[in-house]
Amino acid sequence: MSTFIPKADEIERKWYVLDATDKPLGKVAAEAATLLRGKHKPEFMPNVDCGDFVIIINAEKAVLTGNKLNQKTYYHHTGYIGNLKEVKYSTLMNEKPEFAMELAVKGMIPSTTLGRKALTRLHVYAGADHKHAAQKPEVREF
Repeated sequence: MSTFIPKADEIERKWYVLDATDKPLGKVAAEAATLLRGKHKPEFMPNVDCGDFVIIINAEKAVLTGNKLNQKTYYHHTGYIGNLKEVKYSTLMNEKPEFAMELAVKGMIPSTTLGRKALTRLHVYAGADHKHAAQKPEVREF
């Protein structure tokens, strides 16, 4: 008996909606990362891109547990000498909750070409409305 290896054109991709209302940011990001990679499928292979599309709604209503909202910071460097910028997560969640969610998911996806391709299938919205109703996404409870 030979091992089944899925081909790129044979993979069937579904659309899922995750609601982040009153759920921890990390739990939502972990579920999204699992769906994006395709680890929930029986035909999952780590070297084949077999993930699904994920829509995260209500990112602004996601919560950070403990004292992370005040203590956790996001650092990025502009490329110029001495320009290491830092932003507290309390500011980030108020101004750009979509970016905070994307950062959390990005940290749970491998830093490879497959990971970068998987992140293109992630759509994050701060509110409850999204523009992907035509794809008939199914709501995923977790």
